[in-house]
Amino acid sequence: MMTFRTLSPTLDRVFALNRELDRVMGAAAGNRGGSTQSWTLPLDVVERADDYVVSADLPGVSPEQVDISFEHNTLTVRGTRPWPFNTDGGELRVYSAERWTGAFERSVRLPEYVEGDRIEATFANGVLTVTVPKAAAAKPRKIAIQNGADSKESRQLNA
Repeated sequence: MMTFRTLSPTLDRVFALNRELDRVMGAAAGNRGGSTQSWTLPLDVVERADDYVVSADLPGVSPEQVDISFEHNTLTVRGTRPWPFNTDGGELRVYSAERWTGAFERSVRLPEYVEGDRIEATFANGVLTVTVPKAAAAKPRKIAIQNGADSKESRQLNA
């Protein structure tokens, strides 16, 4: 069973801010009239018991065209999706071009309790999956309750 619920209200706000900044910065880059096209990579970010999983669809992109970095608890995925048609110097008539090509970059800020040195990435069937393990401090733990008469404080009070 899959449930859609928020990781936390704070993370939801961070992700919403990330999306809005990516949208605004992408529009600003497009308005400069530069020759490089930039687009926003859509991501899914889910939390499991032991890790966070970031997933992105990248059809037409090879793993060599993707760079993943992790710094200051920010996971960044960047790369380039090439134009799929070769003109070979001849004329190319485009009747419809709806798929994004060019450079992309997307960053996701994760909670501070992750193990950045154990991040793993896989690329299968055009889907990039990045697994970020949680640190032990972030995992829930059960705290044992001691009998009141046996506790250290109880023995000190009775002495």
